[in-house]
Amino acid sequence: QVQLVESGGGSVQAGGSLRHACVASGYIVRNSCMGWFRQAPGKEREGVAVSIYSTRKSADSVKGRFTISQDNAKNTLHLQMNSLKPEDTGMYYCAARQECGGRWAWFRQTEYNYWGQGTQVTVSS
Repeated sequence: QVQLVESGGGSVQAGGSLRHACVASGYIVRNSCMGWFRQAPGKEREGVAVSIYSTRKSADSVKGRFTISQDNAKNTLHLQMNSLKPEDTGMYYCAARQECGGRWAWFRQTEYNYWGQGTQVTVSS
């Protein structure tokens, strides 16, 4: 049974930083396909950053500010968020996909099989 347990949300002022962690059990983070998504109130869930095998990509809205990384020894996926803006406010979710090969939409939430419980990020101006 796959479980993704997140931590690291919180409240910060604009310009601040937060670091998320997603600890996986029943799923191997190394050479996997995982991502971070977020959902603001009244909006659809959107992909923020993905790690597909050794490729890492970020959404344009967070490029240069957010970094996705892995700690294989701890089987953990991280999201470092710097220069936070009020529009970054929302629930942040870790996600993992069972099958990584083939062609699929890396930033589409419906492509992922497993989800963490979500952690709230609030950025005040």
